[in-house]
Amino acid sequence: MTVKDIAALIEEFAPLGYQESYDNAGLIVGYPTSKVNRILLCVDVTPEVLDEALAKEVNLIIAHHPLIFSGIKRLTGANYTEQTIIKAIKHNIAIYSAHTNLDSVWNGVSMVMAKKVELQHTQILSPIPDNLVKLAVFVPKDHAEQLRLAMFDAGAGKIGDYDQCSYNTTGIGTFRAGENTNPFVGNKDEMHLEEEIKVEVAVPKPILSKVVSSILKVHPYEEVAYDIFPLLNTNPRAGLGAVGQLPKPQDEAEFLKKIKMVFNASCIRHTKLLGKPIERVALCGGSGASLIKNAINAKADIFITADVKYHNFFDAENKIVIADIGHFESEQLTIDIFYELLTKKLPNFAILKTKVNTNPINYI
Repeated sequence: MTVKDIAALIEEFAPLGYQESYDNAGLIVGYPTSKVNRILLCVDVTPEVLDEALAKEVNLIIAHHPLIFSGIKRLTGANYTEQTIIKAIKHNIAIYSAHTNLDSVWNGVSMVMAKKVELQHTQILSPIPDNLVKLAVFVPKDHAEQLRLAMFDAGAGKIGDYDQCSYNTTGIGTFRAGENTNPFVGNKDEMHLEEEIKVEVAVPKPILSKVVSSILKVHPYEEVAYDIFPLLNTNPRAGLGAVGQLPKPQDEAEFLKKIKMVFNASCIRHTKLLGKPIERVALCGGSGASLIKNAINAKADIFITADVKYHNFFDAENKIVIADIGHFESEQLTIDIFYELLTKKLPNFAILKTKVNTNPINYI
């Protein structure tokens, strides 16, 4: 397996097109064609994690947080980022990151948090707008099934918990092949009529190029006719945060103790308790204060996230309990997401979880 092969497995689950504009997910350090012997999973890449990788003969590190967010003008070892990059390059260790793309996909960071607190009927808290297109392809009748399967395999045609969804209509296509063509059917310089199927599927924008490529590989025509239409539908299977119901109502204070234990948080900063049971829970891994209004609009009783600033707590307005469990604490489960994904795909490969606690925050 190469770095590129491993990256493809992750990006099949969390396409890079889902990352936020400020993000830098993907291969950070190393050659895509390098052979991978062992993989080390972590939240952050630090010099200590590099030392662990060296000790365990690992040559690919997969992290949640990108080691590099913005441009670097020099590598002098002046800070931990530069030190880590230098050490990784020196010892031929590749570094890959899946960050906000892992946050935004179905069964991503917030959804796994929701499972940890046993939420039911879970939905995306803030679905991504303008994320879907309708793709219509015209194909000879006898090749329609092969085309549909290729598009489905590439990720097209998913609606909620249903997959392989398409709409198919039969019609007559016409064309005339020019002098420099090699037509699949018909003759040059003669108009040809062909019975064709119009196959329509919904496709998330981040995987559109992948789906189109799958069409071009299996379609029998030299020139493939297809249309792409933007949709106003919101994609309910992609976005930030999660919201769902507890199996039964829980006391506020007891629920806070539970999430402190579940996420191994040293402390929880929260707004005042409202004196009512917790039934509906919203969550967002990482810095989720921007979704407080979404949590309130979703009728959540509590919003669990991290990096909430002083003035953000006022946004609760006695409508919701805001609980800040810590950034690392809310995203440590990314290691488990990577591990489950890769061990299913590569059951006989050496995939290790870091033993280094990279949380930079300590409490007294």
